Amino acid sequence: MLKVALPKGRLAGEVFALLEKSGYEGALAGKDSRKLVLDDTANNIRYFLVKPSDAAVYVLHGAADIGVVGKDILLETGPDVYELLDLRLGVCDMVVAGPEDFHDTKNTLRVATKFPNISRKYYGQKSREIELIALNGSIELAPIVGLSDVVVDIVQTGGTLKDNNMVVLEKIMPISARLISNIASYKFKAGEIDRFKQALAAEVYK
Repeated sequence: MLKVALPKGRLAGEVFALLEKSGYEGALAGKDSRKLVLDDTANNIRYFLVKPSDAAVYVLHGAADIGVVGKDILLETGPDVYELLDLRLGVCDMVVAGPEDFHDTKNTLRVATKFPNISRKYYGQKSREIELIALNGSIELAPIVGLSDVVVDIVQTGGTLKDNNMVVLEKIMPISARLISNIASYKFKAGEIDRFKQALAAEVYK
């Protein structure tokens, strides 16, 4: 069977909708259950439902042949996988955000983020000295309480920033979900993987 790692949570609905439109209705059979493994026997595919940040790990280590993962995760963790297709799902921006009245006047900028590698690379290209503060949640709180000057985070609608009197100061890059493949799997299951990719691409880019 072709093994596919799919993200749980917010992105799952968009991914399942794309699969259905692409002819993979069998994936929908158990999507509302608590099952973590869903079999589409008609297409000889097994889906794993995983935490979005873990999808690349399953693919990297071969537990899944292919998977859906955000470009932010690929850039942050740098897994040795093939990036096959931009699915144009979960579209958002990686940004620098801060208080509305923020002015960059400090010698060392304090940056709170879940994405230290992306942040380090971005500011390194600007030759800007920073102090990285790694956080896992409520990133927007950091400047409010004085923990950081700015944050580097993903923004979709900007509602949370607005509610906390913050604004986008700089856009780093656009982010979207990508279809990725395990390198060895692509060698041995190229036909199956390409059929799956092409079916999705036909719907995404029609």
